[in-house]
Amino acid sequence: MDRKDGRRMTSEPRSDAPKVYRNPTPTVDALIELDGRPGTLVFIERRNEPRGFALPGGFVDEGELLADAVVREAKEETGLDIEVIELFHCYSDPVRDPRQHTVSTVFICRAQGLPTGGDDAARAVVCEPRELPAALVFDHAVIVADYQHYRATGQRPPPRR
Repeated sequence: MDRKDGRRMTSEPRSDAPKVYRNPTPTVDALIELDGRPGTLVFIERRNEPRGFALPGGFVDEGELLADAVVREAKEETGLDIEVIELFHCYSDPVRDPRQHTVSTVFICRAQGLPTGGDDAARAVVCEPRELPAALVFDHAVIVADYQHYRATGQRPPPRR
């Protein structure tokens, strides 16, 4: 359609308007092994939706390194001072988190002491994954199964996770 001043009207975005991208949000998760407790991991019971058990972790703050984010999140949710041992894997399935598309970088970590729930964790528990009183939320059952397979065989998960 043409305007009275002769310029053409269009519904296309202006070329000088900033482009809007819908990118996944970065998160981190911690597979925390406690000294003297072989075969066990630290889990949290989530205070917020989706409720259930999960690995300690959360959203990366702007300007924060991934390894620093996992240390911060573990401290907030478990009270533990963790040592990051290795980068385990990245999980990017668009449906891994029902709230929004996230990409989680998962680290294997080590700590001493007993965890206590804090921040958005109602409580923290240490147990073998099969001993959890309820199912894991998000894709954390896949992450834990991948971790157990890695510990047993040395084989990392496939890239498409």
